[in-house]
Amino acid sequence: MKNVALYSWENGSFIMIIVFGVVVAALIGGIMLMMNSDKKK
Repeated sequence: MKNVALYSWENGSFIMIIVFGVVVAALIGGIMLMMNSDKKK
């Protein structure tokens, strides 16, 4: 088991990449919402 790949699809890294993408999208969405609410005040 010395096969070390950058993206090992059998290790659940695909799910981790999706979760990471969702977290980044949520952070960006939250920042945009905060910026919009600050501008409206």
